[in-house]
Amino acid sequence: MTSQPPKTSVAELLADKIVALKPGALPPVTARKCEDLLIDVVGLCVTARNQDYVASALAGWDDEGVCTVIGQKRTLTAAGAAFVNGTAAHGEDFDDTFEGGPVHAGAVIVPAVLGACERHKADGQMALIGIAVGTEVLCRLSLVVPKAVHRAGFHPTAIFGTMGAAAGVSAALGLKAGQIVDALGIAGSMAGGIIEYLAEGAWTKRLHAGWAAQSGLRAALLAQAGFVGPRTVFEGVHGLFHGFAHTTRGDYQALIGDFGTRWVTDTLAFKPYPCGTMAQPYIDCARRLAARGVKSEDISEIVCEVAEGTVHRLWEPLADKQRPRNGYSAKFATPYLLAAGFVHGGVGLGAFTKAAIRNPKLLALAAKVKYVIDAQNPYPDSYTGHIRAIMKDGSVIEERQPHLRGGAQEPLTRQDVIDKFALNTEHGGWTKAQADATLMLLSRLYNGSIDLSVMRN
Repeated sequence: MTSQPPKTSVAELLADKIVALKPGALPPVTARKCEDLLIDVVGLCVTARNQDYVASALAGWDDEGVCTVIGQKRTLTAAGAAFVNGTAAHGEDFDDTFEGGPVHAGAVIVPAVLGACERHKADGQMALIGIAVGTEVLCRLSLVVPKAVHRAGFHPTAIFGTMGAAAGVSAALGLKAGQIVDALGIAGSMAGGIIEYLAEGAWTKRLHAGWAAQSGLRAALLAQAGFVGPRTVFEGVHGLFHGFAHTTRGDYQALIGDFGTRWVTDTLAFKPYPCGTMAQPYIDCARRLAARGVKSEDISEIVCEVAEGTVHRLWEPLADKQRPRNGYSAKFATPYLLAAGFVHGGVGLGAFTKAAIRNPKLLALAAKVKYVIDAQNPYPDSYTGHIRAIMKDGSVIEERQPHLRGGAQEPLTRQDVIDKFALNTEHGGWTKAQADATLMLLSRLYNGSIDLSVMRN
């Protein structure tokens, strides 16, 4: 496999656009979304701070440093803090989503940029541009060859997150264009993340965001120090898309075409439920069905129209999705989640305990849930939901959800984001005073120095 390298590579075109962006010049809508992202990610780190997987992530990182691990007393190196914070932020699957990816940006980019800025004394304006750039790169990369990375068996957040973190940290630290190209080239050899966690609900999906955050940070620092990476990291015959999407053909204009003039970051969705994104419209449908007075014991069968691209993660093996093996598996089991939404009127952080996933009434309903593939489903451009409940008396009741609540069509307000933050910090054991002090810090973080010490508890 040989070909003539392009005179100017995709990474070089992207780097030129990144360095042209000036701190303080982001559109107000984009800056506000980055503020929401910061609040959301910190709250997610706190809600997970006492979980066993966070304790393991923290104990497994043995290099001490000066950087803040949110909700913990111990401090680590920038890479260590990025890893643990990213793992915590993604751990409950309550983090933001980009429709069109699907990818989760905040849990990767915010920890990477905060770690770099705290360690290397970059100010809040540089942190803001870094988070905006990293988020934009991560999300746009998911549009180059839609669905192909998932289809190949990899987690797009892990793959594209490493690249986005490298770009975001590079921007936050003020790297030159050539250094950014090297950072992206280096990051391509650090990307990874298989989706075999789906088999038995293992923890590895949780660390994908943290690993991508620390990998991208390391790539940027190596490039800053002069380490050279391949400039054809994206489109090369052995490049990122060849390795993780099994093709080098893609819409690279989706990445670079109007980068810096149109911000897809503005459309980030914040989740109302702590579980797999594509299942969430189905939960809304189930809640509405229950609100109509339908009784689970009167239902004979529930058939859902679904996108083919979601089946292997959220619907199959169907028996496992109807009766998940553990709480983490349940987060990616639409029949269980649909039933939980119907029985409980929603899906909260308590829906994934050992007792919750063995609720007899809930499991009895989940066993009635089946699916059919809708060839016209718009996934991944948008996420929809559908329920057709066939009643024992032969009648049929349907509910549809045309979009992801919390996304571009029905975004959360700033107050919604703050309310979610309060819910998460309370769940994580913080007092209201601790939460309020952190919220005050976050409200001015992008306009001052990066001092996160108030969050070390």
